[in-house]
Amino acid sequence: QVQLVESGGGLVQAGGSLRLSCAASGRTFSSTAMGWFRQAPGKEREFVAAITWSRGITYYADSVKGRFTISRDNAKNTMYLQMNSLKPEDTAVYSCAASPRLRGLVTDSNYYDYWGQGTQVTVSS
Repeated sequence: QVQLVESGGGLVQAGGSLRLSCAASGRTFSSTAMGWFRQAPGKEREFVAAITWSRGITYYADSVKGRFTISRDNAKNTMYLQMNSLKPEDTAVYSCAASPRLRGLVTDSNYYDYWGQGTQVTVSS
């Protein structure tokens, strides 16, 4: 079993920054696929960014490329999402996800086995 707990969401003005954290516990992350997703009201969940736990290779959705940075701290079993130059359209509930059975960069939410509870990010104009 894996437990994921997000933190760091909040209200920020357009152009501002936030950093989300996803603390993982329950098993050793020697290699796994991890990612961030978001869901805005009335919209489907969408992929934001992914990272490979062992090598830290990253991949981003076009909508956040150049503004968001995904990273991980192996010693702390924690993944981060640094969000800069935030826009009102970034407003959503952000959730982290993990799949210890997979390798590589996974952008499809259906392949993730574990999810955090989500954290609200609201960007005002």
